[in-house]
Amino acid sequence: MELPEFILGLPQADVPFDETMVKSHALSSKDGLLVFFEFLADFDVPAHSHGAQWGTVLEGEVGLTVDGVEKICRPGDSYSIPAGAVHSVRLTAGTKVIDFFEEPDRYTLKQ
Repeated sequence: MELPEFILGLPQADVPFDETMVKSHALSSKDGLLVFFEFLADFDVPAHSHGAQWGTVLEGEVGLTVDGVEKICRPGDSYSIPAGAVHSVRLTAGTKVIDFFEEPDRYTLKQ
């Protein structure tokens, strides 16, 4: 699934991953941060925590571990990570997700 041009035209989120591994397009408001992610390589996001996060898988597969409970999410699946929950993620190349973070400043936007 290709994202429409008006989404691809959104600013990139300044995420702590190499641009050869992930593309992002983000929309921020005072109420949260919405990020469209496309993962270009297989990789793992180490265990971490932050404010609440909700996401849905558009393509590919997301291996998610939240507070020690493992779950595999595939296209059409959604996930909810409570604020402060320790979680890690395993991503496969070609995966596309939409994530909403309750923290509007979770990532800054590149201009």
